[in-house]
Order: sequence, then structure tokens, then C-alpha cells
Amino acid sequence: MPGALPDGEPVPADGELPAEAVADVGARGFGVYVHVPFCASRCGYCDFNTYTAGEGVDPAGYADTVLTELALAGRVLGGSVPRVDTVFFGGGTPTLLPPGELGRILEGIDRTWGLAADAEVTTEANPESVTPASLAQLRRAGFTRISLGMQSTAAHVLRVLDRRHSPGRAAAAAAEARDAGFEHVNLDLIYGTPGETSADFSGSLTAALDAGVDHVSAYALIVEDGTRLAARMRRGELPYPDDDVAADRYLAADYALSGAGLDWYEVSNWAASEAGRCRHNLVYWTGGDWWGLGPGAHSHVGGVRWWNVKHPGTYAGRLAEGRSPGHGRELLTAQERQVEDVMLRLRLVDGLPLSTLDDAGREAAGRALADGLLDPERFDRGRAVLTLRGRLLADAVIRDLLP
Repeated sequence: MPGALPDGEPVPADGELPAEAVADVGARGFGVYVHVPFCASRCGYCDFNTYTAGEGVDPAGYADTVLTELALAGRVLGGSVPRVDTVFFGGGTPTLLPPGELGRILEGIDRTWGLAADAEVTTEANPESVTPASLAQLRRAGFTRISLGMQSTAAHVLRVLDRRHSPGRAAAAAAEARDAGFEHVNLDLIYGTPGETSADFSGSLTAALDAGVDHVSAYALIVEDGTRLAARMRRGELPYPDDDVAADRYLAADYALSGAGLDWYEVSNWAASEAGRCRHNLVYWTGGDWWGLGPGAHSHVGGVRWWNVKHPGTYAGRLAEGRSPGHGRELLTAQERQVEDVMLRLRLVDGLPLSTLDDAGREAAGRALADGLLDPERFDRGRAVLTLRGRLLADAVIRDLLP
């Protein structure tokens, strides 16, 4: 089940932000995240803020509730937003809502702030939650990109993960999305699932590439407390993931994907071109601003980060009372923003300028260079950029560079 939110300081009832926070909105890009918390069933590894039909949550009227928060957001930011560069519908399974409802939310965003002429508009989807007809409707509504949860093409791996789709459905859905006119299609893979063999993962990579997508994300399985998967491992029904196996899978992914013309641009993400990169995630990773709509959604504007109440009923109730659904917020200090910048930018293909590090951080970068974790050519040009080995040890390198 979803974990508890941090408390933070109270969010004003009207959602007001400090004047200095809204003074320069969008200088590094502005995005909108829309959380759709509904799922047909909960995957065993998932601890996201999601709800199934049996948990007493009704998606009817959800788009209207989100539009109510959007109206509040419009009042808070006023005319300070230049244009919306990216929109991302995540979940949950956004495509459990009818395409028309998703399109209505997108229209509301456009009316409130205006979509940039080249705005990237993404929805996540489970492969079994879309059809050629629904994909065509989404495309007509203005969606330009879709991210499909493939996870694996091995039936026994999908069973361990409690995924409902058949092994070939994700690739078929990707083809249907391309036929519907989607400019960019991503497939998500998970590696390191108990029982997965190297041949299983190789088959998943081959299927993703054969599907002709221009973006692949590949993540090591993380076992989150409170999930069914964690409970099964505690009972000894399944082994815990093996770090060495995960490293081997990552190397296999990079070899296969880069060999097929998909280059890494973030530690867990590969794209066929710069245009194929997920621009919305890059807003997060490069210190941009975004407003998160929906229960449990997080937002960041000008160094102020806040998060909404998690339960859809509580979320709707707050908005019906004319109050912000914000649960809590924090005002990041300059040092905290610097720490987050290092943590996120070092995972990117362009890395970060060495000049942004303090003396201890630059010394640590020198040690990482000597250990083969940073690219020597880029280092000589004043940037810290991870090598392939460095990507395997990214978390450790980042810890060493932080003050």
C-alpha cells in the first residue's frame, strides 16, 4: 500500500506561494503532471498512490475535480507562466479514464496557461488498457507521446510482478500507438525479478527493439515495504533481488539498446534521438518548475515543493470546500537545491559542471576519475560525466560528491 506523506509546513488554504517563488516561473521550463490514481488491479511490486475498484474509489467525476484544482493553480500562478512545455499523465493507469476525459483535462491546461506550440504531452498506459480506437482518440485530443508498461515478455516474470497483460501485448500496443500517429513511444522494462534469466531479459530487450519504439526505460526491481512482493520475500517464497545480477542486466540493456541506436541520456533511459527524450522528466531532472494535479501529486515552483493529500475522497473534499488540496510543503534552501541539482544532473549524459561542486566535491570527483567512474575527456573540459562503470555505481559517486 502507498506509504505516508511527510508533514512539512502547512499549505495556505488558498494555495498562495511566496512572491519570490513565482517571480521567475518557467525559467528552466514549466510542466504539468496529472495523477490518475485508478488501477484495474495493483501490481505486487507497486507502492504508488493507486486505488482499485474494490477499495471504494469511483473515477466518475474525476476530471471535473482535477479541473477544480487547475482553476486554483491558475489563480495562484496568475499570468506568470510563460507557456506549458510538457504535460504528463501518470498513475495509476490514466487510460482507465475515457480518452475524452483525459482530453478535457488537457484542454483545461491549455485554457489556463496555454500549451507551447511544440508541447510534449505524454500519457502512461498499461498495454491492456488501450485499443487502436482509444489510441486514435488520444492522438486527436493532442497527446504526442505514450509510455507503455511492458516490464517483461516472459510469462513467468509477469506473473511474479502480478502484471495482467500477455507477453506480446505491450509490443502490439506500441505498434498500434505508432499507427495512431504517436510521434514518440516508450516501453518500460523491469529487470532483476526473481526467476528472470538472462535469456528472459534478452528476449524482452529484443521484443522492445523489434517494436520500433524510439525510447526505452529500464529499471532494476526495487522491493518496497508494504507491497505484496515484499511480503512474499519476507515469507521466503521468493528470493530478494541480487545486485550482481542487476548489474549484469544493466550492462546487457546498454549493449543492446546502444547497439540498436538508442543512446543513454539518463542512467535508466535510452532514446533514438534528442527529440525522443522525455522532456517532461528533463524538467524534473534539470530543476524546472511543475504543478502536480491530483491526489498525492507533488509540485515544485521556484524552490517551493508541496504535495497533495493522498486519498481521492479527501482530495475532492478539500477542493469542494474551496481549499487547496495541499498536505504540506517545504521551502528549499539554496544548499538543498544545490544538493538536489548534483543528485539529478550527474545521472544525465551531460553531467554537471565541476565548478558547481565545493572543494571536497571536486576532490571526490578527482578520485572518481582515477577509479574510472567519470569520463576523462569530459573531465578535462570541466564536466563530471559518468562512464558506463560510473553509471553502475551512480548512487555511490553522487554520495561522494555531495557536501
